[in-house]
Amino acid sequence: MRCALLVHLPEGNLLIDTPPDLRSQLLREKLRLVHAVLFTHEHADHLHGLDDLRLFPFRLGHAVPLYCRHAVEARIRRIFDYAFLDRQQTHPGSRPQLEFRTIDHESLEVLGVEVTPIPMKHGPHFDVLGFRIGDFAYCTDASEIPESSLDLLQGLKTFVVGALRHKPHPTHFSVAQALAVAQRLQPQQTLFTHICHDLDHQETCQSLPDGVDLAYDTLRVPIGI
Repeated sequence: MRCALLVHLPEGNLLIDTPPDLRSQLLREKLRLVHAVLFTHEHADHLHGLDDLRLFPFRLGHAVPLYCRHAVEARIRRIFDYAFLDRQQTHPGSRPQLEFRTIDHESLEVLGVEVTPIPMKHGPHFDVLGFRIGDFAYCTDASEIPESSLDLLQGLKTFVVGALRHKPHPTHFSVAQALAVAQRLQPQQTLFTHICHDLDHQETCQSLPDGVDLAYDTLRVPIGI
C-alpha cells in the first residue's frame, strides 16, 4: 500500500500522511483513533485518503489537527472544499472536521513530543518535508537532502528513506543514492520505503549491506524519544 506512518506517542497517535489506502490501513491495524496528522507534501499518493479522518472527531471531541505547510493547506482546501463550507453540517460526520496548524522549518511540539521538520527536494523545483522524532527520522519522496538538513539527521538510530528503484529517477532517490545518504549519516538501522514494483523484495534485501533493509506494510520499529 502507499506510504504512511503511524507513531505511537505518550499523548496519542500521530499519523504522517493520508494516502488513498488509508481506510484499509486503519482497518488492518484496528486503529480507532488518530490524534494528529503531519504532512510531508501535497501529492495525491500522500493526501487523498484525508476524508477517512472524518470519524475521529467523534472520539476526540474536536477537529483533527493537521500540521502542514501553506502549500499543503491550499491543496487540501481546494480538493476537499466541502469540508470547509460555512453552512452547518446536515448531520454529524457528514464531512471531515479539520484544523490547520501551519509549520515551516522550525521544530515544534506535537502530542507532547518535539518534531523537527527536515527540508528536502522532490525534484529540482518541489519542496517536501521529512520529520525527525527522537532518534528516528522519516524522509520519503526525496531526490536531494541539502547539507543543512543532513546536519539535522546526525545520531539517528533508525533512518527511513525513500528508494524508488535501481534506475535513476528525476524526483526520487534510487537505491544507490539512498545508500549513499545512509552511509553518510551512519544510522544504526536504515529502512527503504516508497519502493516500486521494479524491486523484488527478497532479492533486494539480500543485496543490501548489513543494517539496511526494505520496509514493508505492518513493519514496527521502536523509537527513542
